[in-house]
Amino acid sequence: MFAVRIAALAALSFAVASPIAAQPATYTIAVASFSFSPRPINLAAGRPVTLTLVNRSGSGHDFTAKEFFTSSRILAGSARDGEIELQGGETRSITLVPAAGVYKAHCSHFLHAAMGMTDQIVVR
Repeated sequence: MFAVRIAALAALSFAVASPIAAQPATYTIAVASFSFSPRPINLAAGRPVTLTLVNRSGSGHDFTAKEFFTSSRILAGSARDGEIELQGGETRSITLVPAAGVYKAHCSHFLHAAMGMTDQIVVR
């Protein structure tokens, strides 16, 4: 019984001494001609997440969310001027820690938002 307690204590101290690094959650955002999916985009505040944007159309689009990207702590990737540009069929990722809030997203290409390329990012 004593040996079992020692082994359990050793295993517990090893587990505490070497924590497993938390991997960011992944979240895929589909970009299509004049739509984003899912709608809305739901994220957890303060938790790292990798957003993977997949352009499923043959033409270029962007994912613009200036307030969202400005308020988030970006860990990998970039959103220059609050947007991620995607060529037809391109996939891009950004890893960040989002701040709580409700943010607007859209495609800033000519008339794309008017044709339905808008979304909302809800971070709780």
